[in-house]
Amino acid sequence: MKETSKVRKIAFVGDYLPRKCGIATFTADLLAAVATAHPPSQCLAVSVNDIPGGYEYPEVVRFEIEEQDLSSYLRAADFLNISNADIVCLQHEFGIYGGPAGGHILALLRELRMPVVTTLHTVLREPRTGQRRVMEGLISLSTRLVVMAERGRRMLQEIYHAPPAKIDLIPHGIPDIGFVDPAYFKDQFGVEGRVVLLTFGLLSPNKGIEHVLNALPQILAEFPEVVYIVLGATHPNELREHGEAYRLSLEILAQKNKVEKNVIFYNQFVDLENLKEFIGAADLYITPYLNEAQITSGTLAYAFGAGKAVISTPYWHAAELLAEDRGVLVQFGDAPAIAREVIGLLRDDTRRHAIRKNAYRIGREMVWSNVAQMYMHSFECSRLEVAAHSRKLLATKTLDQKPRELPKMKLNHLSRMSDSTGVFQHAVFSVPNFSEGYCTDDNARAFVLAVLLGELGEDPECVRALATTSAAFLHHAFDLKTKRFHNHLSFDRRWLDEQGSEDCQGRALWALGTGVGRSPSRSFHMMAGQLFALSLPALTGFTSPRAWAFGLIGIHEYLRRLSGDSLVKQTREALTCRLMDLFEANAHPDWQWFEEELSYDNAKLAHALIVSGHASGQQAVIERGLKALRWLTELQMSEKGHFRPIGSNGFYRRGGTRANFDQQPVEAQATVSACLEAYRATSDFWWYEHAQRAFDWFIGWNDLGLELYSPETGGCRDGLHVDRVNGNQGAESTLAFLLALAEMRLAQNILTSFKEPIVIEE
Repeated sequence: MKETSKVRKIAFVGDYLPRKCGIATFTADLLAAVATAHPPSQCLAVSVNDIPGGYEYPEVVRFEIEEQDLSSYLRAADFLNISNADIVCLQHEFGIYGGPAGGHILALLRELRMPVVTTLHTVLREPRTGQRRVMEGLISLSTRLVVMAERGRRMLQEIYHAPPAKIDLIPHGIPDIGFVDPAYFKDQFGVEGRVVLLTFGLLSPNKGIEHVLNALPQILAEFPEVVYIVLGATHPNELREHGEAYRLSLEILAQKNKVEKNVIFYNQFVDLENLKEFIGAADLYITPYLNEAQITSGTLAYAFGAGKAVISTPYWHAAELLAEDRGVLVQFGDAPAIAREVIGLLRDDTRRHAIRKNAYRIGREMVWSNVAQMYMHSFECSRLEVAAHSRKLLATKTLDQKPRELPKMKLNHLSRMSDSTGVFQHAVFSVPNFSEGYCTDDNARAFVLAVLLGELGEDPECVRALATTSAAFLHHAFDLKTKRFHNHLSFDRRWLDEQGSEDCQGRALWALGTGVGRSPSRSFHMMAGQLFALSLPALTGFTSPRAWAFGLIGIHEYLRRLSGDSLVKQTREALTCRLMDLFEANAHPDWQWFEEELSYDNAKLAHALIVSGHASGQQAVIERGLKALRWLTELQMSEKGHFRPIGSNGFYRRGGTRANFDQQPVEAQATVSACLEAYRATSDFWWYEHAQRAFDWFIGWNDLGLELYSPETGGCRDGLHVDRVNGNQGAESTLAFLLALAEMRLAQNILTSFKEPIVIEE
């Protein structure tokens, strides 16, 4: 019996009307066309909101994604999986999804359990690093890829190495408009008896409309009856950033050129029926766009398919579509050339009508009913391909299909290292060393761990005891007079310092912010909030970049719950600027770092920028943090591929010799945490892999092949020497391991990078 795919439910993901953008129109038109062409199929949409509260969508939109909220993408994936959609048809354009280079969409795709057909509305010839990673992710996670031009197909293969068999060429859909005389529509717009030039689409400076306005005086000298209609609202992004400045500049230019009586601006986002009438009234259609790297233009497709004589600049889609006498091309920004070609076509009726007929004939292949059939064929192929692949898979998952199995959370040693006062600093092997007393640094780490363990659902009684003891220690360590924390407390409960270091204050703020932002206990987050408010002001007077970084991470956690605190936001802005300035002052092509030396807790500096930039929506801050962290991560990877942190026996100064030993657990934990934050900010799986690599250092994938984590005690040894591990299991090392393990477990709870085998009915 012949196998069929039985595509019953199709989910379209992208922008959707009434959002004013080309992708929204395309998604709505494609969904309607597929639903009409295949009535048995059920079509639904998942839309992306770029404004708070979203839009008043039609009923077909079943789920909404908040553009910059990564968790929203994961919830959307859950919805799609639960809905039992047979196919997801994704519309991709850089700029409509959140995260660096729009990478949040990859998190959604990784969670899906059905085939994905991705329509690529943009294929970049020279992608930035982040854009390339996102495109490669889309290619990997999509069952099939749709492009709208032959050039797009070639670029996918040549630049991104996409498998040719995976690519479908399907033209941009267009409404089915009759081949009629433009005079039929002109009286509706009060332009009867006149020659109409038309440009439509959302206005922004890259549209090049000013060059048509500069061509008009020459055109009007021979054809004074010409009127130029510019149809379309200002692009929402342009409107938000610059208001109507571009449209106003065009109106001023029209007045300067004395053509204002021959120019009509329709500042509207018109529906399809009105748009068809505007196109119908046009004698010539002009797309004077300024960007060559445009692989798709819906406005060009609409006008071309309606049988209009088109004059266009040679951006990629136009160069391909208008070849072989199907239109006229002029160079970018060349007003005299536009004037020459308009005059030439208006003089030569025979040529103009021949171009129209050529365009209309090819356009019949582009009408939505035909395009819908082509998409359904792609959907069916996707289902059959996945079905065939699924039958080759065993039901069990191999190591490359599932997240690495992590060690069990064992708190025995941490419990032995604690008493009613707090966590002891040091141990002799696995025995607490009373003589070294306690420190605020370790009890701050312990409080953060307690909060994370609570999120993981670990033993509530044990977690509460740890949280209570460490919180009490932090409260006792704070000096109300100096607004600073003591750090070192002797076993007989005497403070051994006047005040702790700046880094100690930063770590305490990290812990307190975490308590405010994450603890479900009202008593904990109230106490932490009060102490946070008292201790934060001192941070802006510090000079330690690590203190700033710990403080920024604490601020981020604090603002998770108290996002309206303007003073804390101001502090975040000030410290973020300081770290950015520090990078600018010290970074070199061969040294992408904030300081002239790599020492301890290095990854925290980049971590602070990533988390602060992500939370505040500052892309430049995120990119700076990612750039620094990538450099550090690659620097700390050995030639054999394992994690090799900067050694504490000399550290690493620029231009000097790097110390490879003694390797400290705190460096591995800082790298795990920073890489997971980069993964959350970008959805780039490369970061998760490097978090895993840093974690594996604890369990034996290191220079000596020796475990630092002790599964017998639950503790972690204090470091990796050139010839052995340090046998002592102090608090800093043990807490570093447990924090790294807790963060990896939390990440695994939301990560399913593998897909379940898909069963398709025969």
